[in-house]
Amino acid sequence: MEGNDVDILIVDDSKAMRMIVARVLKKAGYGDNDLREARNGLEALAAIKDHCPDLVLADWNMPEMSGIELLQTLRAEKINVDFGFVTSESTPDMRQKAVLNGALFFIAKPFTVESFQDVLTLAVK
Repeated sequence: MEGNDVDILIVDDSKAMRMIVARVLKKAGYGDNDLREARNGLEALAAIKDHCPDLVLADWNMPEMSGIELLQTLRAEKINVDFGFVTSESTPDMRQKAVLNGALFFIAKPFTVESFQDVLTLAVK
């Protein structure tokens, strides 16, 4: 799958952060993609069930349903979507929990265009 063929869902309770992630994705070469947004895990779950994206980029801590709860719910419901975290908190325990639940990557804020390019090159096939 080429960069411009990827449907990406950005999940973060901060509108400013969703905008920053979208801007960085565009700078990383993913600007021609379908970039959709959700404000929390519950919104994201509904959006994924309505139209499953190729990739979900989620914050860890959000109201209603956290990013890790979203990932666990997706896996429990056998919804196999590529999933990565973009979050300000990054502990070894969080990273381990993310990987054990099937996350492909974990990008810690503050991030760079290069950090997105590195993980997306590996994650987006």
